[in-house]
Amino acid sequence: MFDPITLKLNVDPLILSAIKEDVTSEDVTTNSVMPEGCMGSVDLICKEDGVICGLQVFSRAFELLDDQVQVELFVKDGDQVQKGQLMGKVTGDIRVLLVGERTGLNYLQRMSGIATYTRSIAELLKDSKIKLLDTRKTSPNNRIFEKYSVRIGGGNNHRYNLTDGVLLKDNHIGAAGGVKEAVTMAKEYAPFVRKIEVEVENFDMAKEAVEAGADIIMLDNMDHDEMKRTIEMIDQRAEIEVSGNVTKENIAKLIDLGVDYISSGALTHSAPIMDISLKNLHRI
Repeated sequence: MFDPITLKLNVDPLILSAIKEDVTSEDVTTNSVMPEGCMGSVDLICKEDGVICGLQVFSRAFELLDDQVQVELFVKDGDQVQKGQLMGKVTGDIRVLLVGERTGLNYLQRMSGIATYTRSIAELLKDSKIKLLDTRKTSPNNRIFEKYSVRIGGGNNHRYNLTDGVLLKDNHIGAAGGVKEAVTMAKEYAPFVRKIEVEVENFDMAKEAVEAGADIIMLDNMDHDEMKRTIEMIDQRAEIEVSGNVTKENIAKLIDLGVDYISSGALTHSAPIMDISLKNLHRI
């Protein structure tokens, strides 16, 4: 759940922007059938098994339109839910329920889908010491929601944005003139409290990075044998992350490497939505 300050400063404005995207002047359909206000209630129904996530955001889609709306929830973020389960009820002015429906569900479906997919991968790593990480491959303006969903699913967040840490990738290395040069420049510029991570594509780059004093070495898109050889060379002189097209289908092949972290952009860019609906709207 987002704390009150984060909710007000960072979450509510994004939800309002999404609602405004859906209503540029009026909801002409709702206003056609509901010219006057009337109290009503609608059920929040799960239509497939999964991990529910985003209930606070779902609720805010209605509360920001009308603070008199009441959202009663029977589950909490992180709960495993089943097809057909009644997860909550939303009660208020029917016009508000109809206007906020799609925006609220869009967030809830997307966030639950990410949490569900993340949980399925985290389960594969549960008997290891490896931490599952997300990436910055998120939907524009939805990072705060998507990274939260990864945590609810049992994953961990990599850096939140470019201000959050030093990660020297191939193009940074190219701009600096080499791995050693990039690490040296980063050490001179970045605050001492920040770790320096270097993305490498082969054994030689990793050797140069660890000898230059990098704190974390990311092995990117390397084959299994080369990763094993590289990890032996690093010999615990730096933390090790593995990345590169990691999915639920292939992550098990990486467990035996004994690395510290495995990162996967698929957690946020490839998770399918979870099917959730608002049904049985009626006047009260």
